[in-house]
This record gives sequence, C-alpha cells and structure tokens, in this order.
Amino acid sequence: MAAVGFALVAASCSHPTDETPNAAGPPDIRTIPVDLTIPAVTSDVPAAGRRVRVTAPEYAGTDVHHLLYLPTDWVAGGAYPVIVEYAGNGSYRNQHGDVSTGLVEGSRLGYGISGGSGFIWVCLPFVDETGKRNQRQWWGSVKRTVKYCKTVVPRVCEHFGGDANAIILAGFSRGAIAVNFIGLHDSEIAAMWRGFICHSHYDGVRRWPYPGSGRAAADIRLEHLGQRPQWISHERSVDETRRHLVAACPEGRFTFRALPFRNHTDAWVLRDVPLRRELRSWALDVVRAKRE
Repeated sequence: MAAVGFALVAASCSHPTDETPNAAGPPDIRTIPVDLTIPAVTSDVPAAGRRVRVTAPEYAGTDVHHLLYLPTDWVAGGAYPVIVEYAGNGSYRNQHGDVSTGLVEGSRLGYGISGGSGFIWVCLPFVDETGKRNQRQWWGSVKRTVKYCKTVVPRVCEHFGGDANAIILAGFSRGAIAVNFIGLHDSEIAAMWRGFICHSHYDGVRRWPYPGSGRAAADIRLEHLGQRPQWISHERSVDETRRHLVAACPEGRFTFRALPFRNHTDAWVLRDVPLRRELRSWALDVVRAKRE
C-alpha cells in the first residue's frame, strides 16, 4: 500500500497549551458543514440504527461500560465488519475550540467511516485501577483494559454477527496511541485485528507521562503488527510519524495522510471532505482483503 509523507506539527493529547496560535495557518474544520449526526446514546436493547450503552456482566454494579452501535442495515443472522474504537484524553481543550471529553460517548471515527451502515461500531473504555469506572485520562489499568477488549469484542461478534476476521481497530489522540499500546499489547490481542486507524498521534513518537511511552517499548509492540495495514493521519501533517516508522518498521504497510485543517479533533469524519472519502475506501479494502 502506498505511503505518502508530510511534515508534522504535533498537538498534545492532554495539554492545550502545546499549540502556538497562528491566525494565518490552516483553516478551521468547522468551516465545513457536517453531513452526519451521530445517534444519541440510549439504554435500549441493541437494534439496527441504535447506539446503546452496555455494561458487561463482569462489571455489573459498576460504571464501567462500552457503546455498541448496530448499523441501519443490520439484521439478525447477518455478518458485518466491525470498527472498534478508543477515545482521546479527557479534559482537553485548545485555543481553536477543539474538545475531547475522554468518554466513550465522545468517539466519532467509526460512525464517520461507516456513515451508519455496513459496520458494527464498538467504543471501548479504558478501565480504571479500581475496576469501577471508565478512565478518562490515559490508561488506568492496562491489564483490565486489555482483558476487557479480549472479552467484549469476541462477544459482540458472537451475539451480533460481527465478522471476527474483519475487525478494524481505530482511535483518536490517546486512542490513536492506544491502537498499538493496547491493541498490540500482546500476541493474543494483536491477532484480533485486520487493520488499524490512528488519527492524531502514534505510539512511540513522543514521550508521554506513563511507563512504556518511549520508542524502545513501542518498537516491541510494533513487532506484533506484521504486514497488516495501518492508516495514519494527523492534522496539518504526519512527517514525524513517517520518519519514526521508516526507521522502526521499514517493511510496514502504512498509509500516511495529512488533514489540511488546524484542529485536533476526530470531528472531520462527520464532514464530506476528500480525506474521509479516501479513508472509507481504505477501510472497505481492508475488510474485504484476505488476511495474509
């Protein structure tokens, strides 16, 4: 898969002061009208077109939960590719008005990629150290979070027709780092995915305030990737990540794309921009291809 590199301007996962205001810089994504509205979260029984809050039996009596969206064309007995998504850090706001709550309810990528049809969409939590609530900043308990994913994703496939051989793992900001940090944590969880989408940040490119954020640890996780494709995008440009991966994984199947807007957000997928059209095509190609 062809890779195209660009020069990166990094935006923080959690610190809004990291960006320098530049009124003459790239345009704001909000100049493009939205053409998708994500369904409200309910506590209803899962059904086509519904986005519902689900508490796994293992976490009954706690606030730990994930979200399940069944596409508008879903029917019992069918088979559907799956997008599993992790959210960005909470308590983030920058000078452009971009906000990340850290909640599973704030995720957007899966809905924007699918347009609401064709894919089951699952927004997974990071589980806190107590096992009582979703973690809004960074990882909480990595062990609990990895186990939650290993348990819930196969369950969704079994109960709702998810195709276990056509699952894409996606994330924005913290979630983009989690694609590798959680999704390639060990060989068992790594084997679950057909492809990967990382928007804004990438595991190992920057040091963050948690153990294992450096390049040496990230390179070990990257060994679980193999030849499966990754979509890697960032506002403005992606060159820093491209340079990192040229050195760390020169044979990798990476698609690098820059979003020509200044915003640190995943809301661009709710708009009819060229990059969304390309990402949709990429995702369809990934789930249709035979795993090597």
